[in-house]
Amino acid sequence: MSELDEYHQNLMADIRREADASGIFPVEAFFDRMTERLIEAGELEVSDRAFYQSGEGAQRLRIDGYAGDPRDSEGVLGLIICDFVDGDEVQTFGKADVPKILNPLIRFLKKAKTEEFRDSLNEANPGFQISDLIIATWTKVAKVKLILISNRHYVGRGDAVPLPDPDGVPTTWSVWDLARFERFDRSGQAREDMVINFAQDFGAPIPALRASQTGAALESYLLIVPGEQLAAIYDKWGARLLEANVRSFLQARAKTNKGIQKTIKEEPNLFFPYNNGLSATADAVSCVRTDDGLAVASISNLQIVNGAQTTGSIHAGLKSAKEQLPRVFVQMKLTVVPPDRSEDIVPKISEYANTQNKVNAADFFSNHPFHIRMEQFSRGVIFTAREGERHDTKWFYERSRGQFINARARLTPAQQKKFDLEFPKSQLFSKTDLAKFEFSASGRPDVVSKGAQKNFAEFAKDIGEAWSKSDARYDELWYKRLISKAIVFRWLETEVPKQPWYEGGYRANIVTYAMAKVFHDANGEKQVLDLDAIWRRQSVPDALQRALLLAAAEAHDVITHPPAGVRNMSEWAKQQACWHGMKSRTLSYDEDFEACLTLVDIARAAKRDEKTKKTMIEGINAQSEVVTLGAEFWKEVLAWGRERKRLTPKDMQILEVCASMPRRIPSDLQARHALDALGRMRDQGFGEA
Repeated sequence: MSELDEYHQNLMADIRREADASGIFPVEAFFDRMTERLIEAGELEVSDRAFYQSGEGAQRLRIDGYAGDPRDSEGVLGLIICDFVDGDEVQTFGKADVPKILNPLIRFLKKAKTEEFRDSLNEANPGFQISDLIIATWTKVAKVKLILISNRHYVGRGDAVPLPDPDGVPTTWSVWDLARFERFDRSGQAREDMVINFAQDFGAPIPALRASQTGAALESYLLIVPGEQLAAIYDKWGARLLEANVRSFLQARAKTNKGIQKTIKEEPNLFFPYNNGLSATADAVSCVRTDDGLAVASISNLQIVNGAQTTGSIHAGLKSAKEQLPRVFVQMKLTVVPPDRSEDIVPKISEYANTQNKVNAADFFSNHPFHIRMEQFSRGVIFTAREGERHDTKWFYERSRGQFINARARLTPAQQKKFDLEFPKSQLFSKTDLAKFEFSASGRPDVVSKGAQKNFAEFAKDIGEAWSKSDARYDELWYKRLISKAIVFRWLETEVPKQPWYEGGYRANIVTYAMAKVFHDANGEKQVLDLDAIWRRQSVPDALQRALLLAAAEAHDVITHPPAGVRNMSEWAKQQACWHGMKSRTLSYDEDFEACLTLVDIARAAKRDEKTKKTMIEGINAQSEVVTLGAEFWKEVLAWGRERKRLTPKDMQILEVCASMPRRIPSDLQARHALDALGRMRDQGFGEA
């Protein structure tokens, strides 16, 4: 069985399991799962499911979802259509099949721009919702992106291919097929086709200066990029040019900068001396020799790790200052980073280049200490088997895309069975999942509703600030309570579609709002939701289930009945006013809901017990390490420190104890102090040749 066949088999099993558990159609489960990948890959900033279909043959209209309000994404209107085949074998389609799939979406767009079509539909109809949004924003739409997602294998070629422009608005289509999703899930990359050919497609090769010696660990170049070329490149590939891990952070804070815009319009000749330029990476660079010297002909997988404001502002100049763009030039520092080193190198380039946002930008990377600690907990913390099940399990935290599928692929069939028991697929969660669980529980459902990447941007900002003050709170108990939130969130996701009041749509919004409401109502000055009881039993207590479903019904009512003048319910759920409306409602929970709460003092006592346990374990580990190093080693440390007068009286007293082992054995506290002293000595040169 090929990797693609195996991937298809696992994907279909997951989709069918999700559809059966939640009572939704397989194509809905497919849409939800795959649009998460599109957002993570930078194809979209957000996705909202909104299925509409009518007519037959040449009159057929269809849409499966859209990419939010175009006013929030630099005027890009993204429309999504699914090509889903519920079969066991991998099927294929080619370029000739694309029009048959896309034409119903194109026809829908043409119809949706008319008030006649919109007014023929009920206001609750998803078709009405999208049509109303398109009519309201069409004058602001700068580009239309039609995205085809399929569980078939596309054997054609072409990505971001131009289509005839409706009303003069540039329109492109792109295909995300089974093979592209498989590449992304294994490695976090699906950009092998993003080759920027300056010579063929963007005017001419770009003059370059090699900034690295022959044989250097990394190739580097300095380029002067014409503004027109940079604008055209961004117009074609958009956010996919922005480094994946910092994309949302940079976009959320750096759409277009007014100062940069002013320079482009009024002093384009001074853009180069005024602007700091771009820092970028690539998988590969192709160079040519011209009469003027070295030039870059093409770049594979260009990723801008610093310069989102500059890039976005120059792109905006296509509309606001097109005549000035030929006089705009921007410098680019380009480093060729092999894919196997990108996780180590790219974060450092971005952190050091993003001086204005240095701390927060680094928070996005998968190798930030917070994510590493969560990964370590996820591989080690065992949860007792649920009632009726035989095996204890763990939750697998995937801090970077592909960890789960690659870890499993390296095992023998027998080992895979053991792995599946230890890490059930239903207990896999990612960085964006973690952010959803946390923000839903902490009363931020409006932010969660803005989409995985924007929510994660806000979450990372909060974590970055909290972590820089103290990382102590993010201990094993914090992780266990996170899993409790995950259990609640996942249970709601499954149960909401089964409710008699559920009419389809807005499931993601209802889930986060319901969870936020119950946590808000439960957590007070004296009592809080008993999260420890949830992770211990690995399930949601019956009384809490009823409370959550009561809140879900109320959330459905709040979201689907926006105030006068607001028609788009998905956009309404993204507003703070929607959460304020939900938060202020009074719910009559059952009397046994009190059994789901615990006293604040008890919850704090559990936290104190966890800290005591951690301190004890750290002490035991420190003592073990000191003993392992041996008395002779500590005699050397003591002599070195004394000779250079680097030891305090307390240091000398404790190191003398260590040097006298086994006659005297240092206590836990003494061992920890000895290791701290050793660290200081090493920083000052101890142990260096």
